Amino acid sequence: QVQLVESGGGLVPAGGSLRLSCTASGSIFSINSMTWSRQAPGKQRESVASISDGGEVNYADSVKGRFTISRDNAKNTVYLHMNGLVPEDTAVYYCNADILAVRSSTSRDYWGQGVQVTVSS
Repeated sequence: QVQLVESGGGLVPAGGSLRLSCTASGSIFSINSMTWSRQAPGKQRESVASISDGGEVNYADSVKGRFTISRDNAKNTVYLHMNGLVPEDTAVYYCNADILAVRSSTSRDYWGQGVQVTVSS
């Protein structure tokens, strides 16, 4: 069984910073890409940033220059460093990872439960 657990959300004023963490645990053989997404009330979920197992990163245009994704493979953890937060960043943030579980022949996506980020104006 594989589980992803996010942490680090909260309430911050505009211009503030937060760091989100997401740790994968369980019967993991390998982790491929890891991604942060977010869903604001009344909006569709959108991908914010992703990082491959080789460290290649991609960002949504709305967060480029403000957010940084990184990962610690030894800890099976992905981070999202968020600076210059604006009220439009308010959302539930989710991490997902493409994971090959032990005794599985193919990898699949696993999702965390989500963490609330609220930016006050």
